[in-house]
Amino acid sequence: MTTAADEALVRDHTVYACVMGSRAFGLATEDSDTDRRGVFLAPTPLFWRFEKPPTHVEGPAPEQFSWELERFCELALRANPNVLECLHSPLVESVDDTGRELLALRGAFLSRAAHDTFVRYALGQRRKLEADVRVHGTPRWKHAMHLLRLLASCRDLLRTGELRIDVGEARQELLEVRRGEVSWPEVERRMNRLAEENDEAATRSPLPPEPDRAAVEDLLVRARRASAARDQAPAGPAPAAVTPTALTPPGDRRTRP
Repeated sequence: MTTAADEALVRDHTVYACVMGSRAFGLATEDSDTDRRGVFLAPTPLFWRFEKPPTHVEGPAPEQFSWELERFCELALRANPNVLECLHSPLVESVDDTGRELLALRGAFLSRAAHDTFVRYALGQRRKLEADVRVHGTPRWKHAMHLLRLLASCRDLLRTGELRIDVGEARQELLEVRRGEVSWPEVERRMNRLAEENDEAATRSPLPPEPDRAAVEDLLVRARRASAARDQAPAGPAPAAVTPTALTPPGDRRTRP
């Protein structure tokens, strides 16, 4: 359940926000939703408590989902497809200085590990589609379209070292799949071909074997330090001088945080 405090984190501390889904992929139709994704930087003092800030927040708007910066970076370093694609959305809604640094580092998250995570995710989605065909006689065509899109995106990433999420000239043939105008056996053939092309591209990819974890960690540490400095309470007036008779006897003198 999203709390008012969670909503405040998204409202007041978002460093990067974008539109994802069909609109970002160039596959939007008249009935497409607007999927919003974002990254927020929780104030550093919140981590000094037993109860930590959330790693993600759903809402407050419909179809909106945001990650805390550290969690976002962890997932991106693992080549999570949904998270990596957020960094490459052509539809950026807001970005601050920390967000601009994050975008400038997006290449640091890319590695040949994407081959495993993207293709493994696609395989999981394909099994669901195959189950739909067995039970209902037809797949969920929208999901089939996005599976093909994901495999093509990963193939091109492995070939070029760049992640582009807009489908470009492939829009019409993908929308034909969504409308059910392409037979399931043909969709399966395309999936098989794309999987083979991904495997081949992985063997000669210009991407490094691992992401640049040190560069990403440096960004996170600097962001945490800057947040701590901003949120530090201003110094109050100097304490009044006391006479020896006003001194508190020695003992366990603890101050509240």
